[in-house]
Amino acid sequence: MQSILCNVDHRITESLDRLFEFLRIPSISAIPSYNQDCRKAAQWLHDYLRNMDLDVQICETGGHPIVMANSPEIKGAPHVLFYGHYDVQPVDPLELWEIPPFEPCIRTDATGKEVIHGRGSSDDKGQILTFLEACRAIYMKDKQFPLNITFILEGEEESGGEHLSTFLAQQKEILHPDIAFICDTDMATPDVPAITAMVRGLVGEEVTVYAANRDLHSGLYGNAAQNPIQVLAEIIAALRDNTGRVTIPNFYEGVPEIAETIRQKWQEIGKTDSELLHPIGLQYPAGEIGFNAVEQTWCRPSCEINGITGGYEGHGFKTVIPAQASAKISFRLVGGQDPIQIRKNFRQFVKSRIPEDCKVEFVSHGVSNASMVSLEGKNLSKISQALEDEWLHKTVIIGSGGAIPVVNDLQREFGIESFLIGFANADDCIHSPNEKYNLRSFHKGIRSWIRILYALGY
Repeated sequence: MQSILCNVDHRITESLDRLFEFLRIPSISAIPSYNQDCRKAAQWLHDYLRNMDLDVQICETGGHPIVMANSPEIKGAPHVLFYGHYDVQPVDPLELWEIPPFEPCIRTDATGKEVIHGRGSSDDKGQILTFLEACRAIYMKDKQFPLNITFILEGEEESGGEHLSTFLAQQKEILHPDIAFICDTDMATPDVPAITAMVRGLVGEEVTVYAANRDLHSGLYGNAAQNPIQVLAEIIAALRDNTGRVTIPNFYEGVPEIAETIRQKWQEIGKTDSELLHPIGLQYPAGEIGFNAVEQTWCRPSCEINGITGGYEGHGFKTVIPAQASAKISFRLVGGQDPIQIRKNFRQFVKSRIPEDCKVEFVSHGVSNASMVSLEGKNLSKISQALEDEWLHKTVIIGSGGAIPVVNDLQREFGIESFLIGFANADDCIHSPNEKYNLRSFHKGIRSWIRILYALGY
């Protein structure tokens, strides 16, 4: 293993070249005009994996393809399933990017650290490549792996993951993994490795309010005609009360209380409100009163307005009452909250506030349950020690504010424990302009996976 680690160090520039090639593909799954780029990214992964003598397939779905690969079987060895996603978020607003989002490069940030700059560098292409480059380094040395590996790399995670559940169900009688790895999460700090034990669920809704049959002159129809922006704004304002609690009926059913021992532990390893918010130019938690910023993002449900549009949005001024207005709203769920029931209750909440002369339509952008990852068994200690050997810090257990639906899918179909191990940092600007990934995270992430695979294998 030591010789493989040394080889990673000597060839890190070659690893970066492959990552940059991958990052240049604008695989934005949410925008149909990028469908061919998503397919190009899937083909790139197919060709990459084929070069390790893996059995590789590009599996068609009703949307973007899934890339699946299997290593040659080693009788009696553990079977690992690795999951990642090759699709990326849209890049808007483009004018805020310091360099073009699909022209990756190495830059030095304000703290003097070298970072990989580009869309997908952290979420999730850079993280995928930490695992794939680890496997490649092992293969180049030994021409085999220390255990059995199945790779499942999808292209719809950033747009709802509509077809993954069906795909996994189809593989249930074929694949029999013992454990799953998901590399789409953060470190505890830039120097402290982490295993993420809790991820939130998600409900994504798009709401459109309609009134008149065309945009109206605000002088001729002002006061007399319903204004969809006003209606929508009032509905949005009603979603939270002045304590930060979500006001949708029964929203908090299934939300567990936080044990005081867990809160104390998080205070030891987590960031203060200022440490979490100051880097983004803020100071005070805006959610529920009584919970700090870490608790609000790790273990409390949320309601956020992700986008709103209506009326004239061009330069200058145009006095119109718009015919329609839309908002995209997401709910992050915890514990036993039922995403289907949350969606139903939200829609009823909106409908009850639609005045006469208006109508409303809804579009679902996916639902998923929250997940609590089991941290029992012998694998936890082996993985924790492997991470500690690389980072020279004790591995900690954290929560995540993000939603990773595949955790529930893997538990449902295969009944296996999933370990969420990632090397991103909280300031990586994922889903935002100027996304980045620390060069150190990429390099040591590769080394970490090598240590983990040998710790679990023969």
